[in-house]
Amino acid sequence: MMAAEQLQSFRGELRRNEPMSRHTSWRVGGPAEWFFKPQDEADLALFLKQLEPGTSLFWFGLGSNLLVRDGGIAGVVIATAGAFDALERIGDLTIRVGASVPCTQLARQCIRWNLGPSEFFAGIPGTVGGALAMNAGAHGGETWERVSSVRCIDSQGDFHERTPADYEIAYRSVRGPENEWFIEAELEFEAGVEASMETMKSMLGRRKETQPLGLPSCGSVFRNPPGDFAARLIESCKLKGCRIGDAEISEKHANFIINRGEATALDIENLIRYVQQTVADMTGIELEHEVRIVGREVA
Repeated sequence: MMAAEQLQSFRGELRRNEPMSRHTSWRVGGPAEWFFKPQDEADLALFLKQLEPGTSLFWFGLGSNLLVRDGGIAGVVIATAGAFDALERIGDLTIRVGASVPCTQLARQCIRWNLGPSEFFAGIPGTVGGALAMNAGAHGGETWERVSSVRCIDSQGDFHERTPADYEIAYRSVRGPENEWFIEAELEFEAGVEASMETMKSMLGRRKETQPLGLPSCGSVFRNPPGDFAARLIESCKLKGCRIGDAEISEKHANFIINRGEATALDIENLIRYVQQTVADMTGIELEHEVRIVGREVA
């Protein structure tokens, strides 16, 4: 990218060598070469238009469902938290929501509007942008089941309107135009389906009882294989409590890896690989990790 002193007029924060461990839910990760936090979409577009072509960009939300390696991230990390926070009702069954809005906030507001089914969003530990990027889901619901359109920005700072037809959407997988990132979405809910605050509270209660909340983790590490559950397979291999360094498979939920305090990203990645190998050896099933692993290993 251009030297920081050559960039003009943007209003956001730009930092050099920002430790990603300050921002990820696992509390691990090496430095971002550059870390930019735009104030809004116009500020982001202005910033992107000034970058040299080919500058590496990494889109970053709340830092959940993400493992940043200890060597950090080259190029520019775009930190979107708080930048795209629109949340408004635009029709009887339709809303507009920004990519920075936490999914729990989305769920609560949809329930106030009595738009359903929406309670499942409360079980997604991240932002709407992250949920769009991976078709996140919980409690039987998936993000893209509700999407009618999205608005994106590309690496040149230009905006695009897209529909679900522009993407290949599957379980925890979304493929679409390269070098574009979600800014906001229009979501459509179903007539005659009531949203229940009690249902959402019940979901959150079950989550609290069954997941190691309050400890550094990324949420579910592995995708559920067809017809089975990753947690059941890991537990059947007696891997609960297994540790590498300060990375540990949770005793409370086997599909969670927690940081006991001083874990490195390498500890966590090695534990992920160990789980995959052990489950494959003992059951014949190859688990795919749901968590996104990015960045450079330490030289």
